[in-house]
Amino acid sequence: MSAVPKSQIKKEALVRATINLVNNNGFHAAPMAKIAKMAEVSPGTIYLYFENKQDLINQVYIDVKAAFSKFAFKDYQEDFSVEKGFENIWKNIAEFKLKEVEEAMFLSQCDNTPMIDEPSRKEGLKHLQPLLNLWERGQKEGIIKPVSPYMLYAFSIYPIAFLMNMQQRGLYELTPVHINEAYEMAWNSIKI
Repeated sequence: MSAVPKSQIKKEALVRATINLVNNNGFHAAPMAKIAKMAEVSPGTIYLYFENKQDLINQVYIDVKAAFSKFAFKDYQEDFSVEKGFENIWKNIAEFKLKEVEEAMFLSQCDNTPMIDEPSRKEGLKHLQPLLNLWERGQKEGIIKPVSPYMLYAFSIYPIAFLMNMQQRGLYELTPVHINEAYEMAWNSIKI
């Protein structure tokens, strides 16, 4: 088994530091020097991997979104019924947000900031294409409400982030029963 290249270790440390600082301090309170210090690399090292802070944030967003999407669509098959497919994806998303808390918090921050540029948002959205295709099929079959995918996402997927935040703050515990209740509410919000 070969060792992980030093450059990859440094890049991963920069990504981890960026996620940590953004989650704890916000985008503007995460300067490059602080990211480098937390990653235990020299400030100049960042520029070997990223053009500037915008490029760093965009790349981390795209990488985390890709990992999130890979997890969200594990075990998903396009020939599932619309309801079964949505349940599979929704529960995977919930599991990701509960297991990969730092990454999930980072994505929530990214959803609510102008820091992510539009090309990066579009790149991130491409990773969700199977869900968008499922919703489109559901609309054609008369199962899913004929509204924008943004509305479908806002009412069925985005609430998971809110519940995760409440759990992180110790105000609510997402038990398996609560996950099933939340799924039922999500499905009921988008089905006809």
